Amino acid sequence: MHLYRTHTCGQLRKADAGSTVRLSGWVHRKRDHGNLLFVDLRDHYGLTQCVVDVSSPVFQVLEQARPESVVTVTGKVVPRSADTVNPKLPTGEIELQVAEAALQSTADILPMQVAGEQEFPEDMRLRYRYLDLRRDKLHANMLLRSNVIAYLRRAMIDQGFVEYQTPILTASSPEGARDYLVVSRVHPGKFYALPQAPQQFKQLLMVAGFDRYFQIAPCFRDEDGRADRSPGEFYQLDFEMSFVTQDDVFAAIEPVLQGVFEQFGNGRKVTPAPFPRITYQDAMLKYGSDKPDLRNPLLISDVTEAFRGSNFGIFARAIDEKKAVVRAIPAPGAGDRPRSFFDKLNDWAREQGAGGLGYIIFAADGAKGPIAKNLEAERIAAIRAATGARDGDAVFFCCDKVAVAEKFAGAVRTRVCGELDLLEKDIFKFCWTVDFPMYERDEETGKIEFSHNPFSMPQYDHDAFLALDAQADEEAILGIKAFQYDIVCNGVELSSGAIRNHRPDVMLKAFELAGYPNEEVEARFGGMLNAFRYGAPPHGGSAPGVDRIVMLLADEPNIREVILFPMNQQAQDLLMQAPAPVEPERLKELHIKLDLPKPKKPAADGEAAKG
Repeated sequence: MHLYRTHTCGQLRKADAGSTVRLSGWVHRKRDHGNLLFVDLRDHYGLTQCVVDVSSPVFQVLEQARPESVVTVTGKVVPRSADTVNPKLPTGEIELQVAEAALQSTADILPMQVAGEQEFPEDMRLRYRYLDLRRDKLHANMLLRSNVIAYLRRAMIDQGFVEYQTPILTASSPEGARDYLVVSRVHPGKFYALPQAPQQFKQLLMVAGFDRYFQIAPCFRDEDGRADRSPGEFYQLDFEMSFVTQDDVFAAIEPVLQGVFEQFGNGRKVTPAPFPRITYQDAMLKYGSDKPDLRNPLLISDVTEAFRGSNFGIFARAIDEKKAVVRAIPAPGAGDRPRSFFDKLNDWAREQGAGGLGYIIFAADGAKGPIAKNLEAERIAAIRAATGARDGDAVFFCCDKVAVAEKFAGAVRTRVCGELDLLEKDIFKFCWTVDFPMYERDEETGKIEFSHNPFSMPQYDHDAFLALDAQADEEAILGIKAFQYDIVCNGVELSSGAIRNHRPDVMLKAFELAGYPNEEVEARFGGMLNAFRYGAPPHGGSAPGVDRIVMLLADEPNIREVILFPMNQQAQDLLMQAPAPVEPERLKELHIKLDLPKPKKPAADGEAAKG
């Protein structure tokens, strides 16, 4: 018999009754019934109930073993009586009568319990992550993550993609988030950087003729954490393709994403490919976000003209004097809600920094509410037609400059959907956001700048694009769209992607129109430009985030719940105590001197009182 186990703790069934077996695992839970001691033994694969009689010589070994101690038990598999069968466990029809027991490792008193559903503070969970990972839910999340990655890898290989590994130590990127820097010992005063993404390397692979690349790529960014973003590092399904259009990229990744969500979605519906495509302009107008959550059925409408020159002076003046727009958000059936419903939303709007949240209630005997009293019948009819409102519905309004109105209307849409419980459940709804603007005007400086990714190919005739003049053709420049796209699921952006600008002349012109001289572009991106000068194929790709995919599948609101050893929101690893100071000798070897900020002096009593 094997020294530690003949079976796992999730393996035994009723058919094994009568067999003598050996199990090893952690003491999950103990129950002392006087003459009998029940021990639930747990390993990676499951849990088996073990029982020992008080008269047994091994009783004392198991009785003294604290929870989470590691033990090996040997005994006979017996069927449970009908009234003691546990249908929730795969091993619930049997138990192990223990004849021998050996204590392999004693656990100290636990700082947090593994068994049960008790909640613990996040800093404790991260400090004792190895205990946290033993808990059922988190353990299952990590298995899900592993299976998802294996599925993604197989799906990409089946489509003809080849996996390559790109460097981890590289040069600092002049764009994007902050880099993590790594000092060079042999080149004093110089630094490597950890890659924010393999972007330049995967494009260079296309230039090198490798056609279809992918990898499960680690990415490193020195940015603040939030619920859907892990500080420090994250992983993405990074891929790039040569000689492709935007449609080709979509056709390649859609079945992979549809498949992984169908495979691991526990029966939840998934948008079938091809996924809907929503232009950036429509996304901002109808959903108030470039990451539209299509589970929310509410659509925002532009009703600016219904208020232009109207008797509702607040909106009318803003439209004329500030070039404001008015967005309308429908609230189906809300007309029957009490006044407190509308007051609550109005108070919420003020908390968001808005002046309030005006509304109209549509009823069979006419429109009601403060706004309706100041609008002519034909204007109210125009609003009703634009929003599709029926009797018993309400419509909320926000008025401001376009960018502010769009964002706030999106927040109102989400809030109203939640208040009315309209969000579609048990479904993954995908869409593409496409046709992002290439350029935008900075409201403070008035200058034209890149709107999103400066390396995307403009949707413009190349010869005409090269002939554009930055001063004379401003309106035409602001109208240019890029071959850039986002893949969105349930309002979560999984990835940005683009058809790349592979022509050096077009790239230099794109930067020139945004105010960058050729010399600066050559200095900052010369490596990529030079590669393109030796023959670059048209290419494009994307990089869906693995962490976010698993977060959605696991129905977890916080991305740290699907990462083995995450940092906290302050980018600290509480388990390994990183970042940590380094010995002076090591710093000297690396040619580094520290210039630390001086600690802040405590405020004097008088200053504190004033504060």
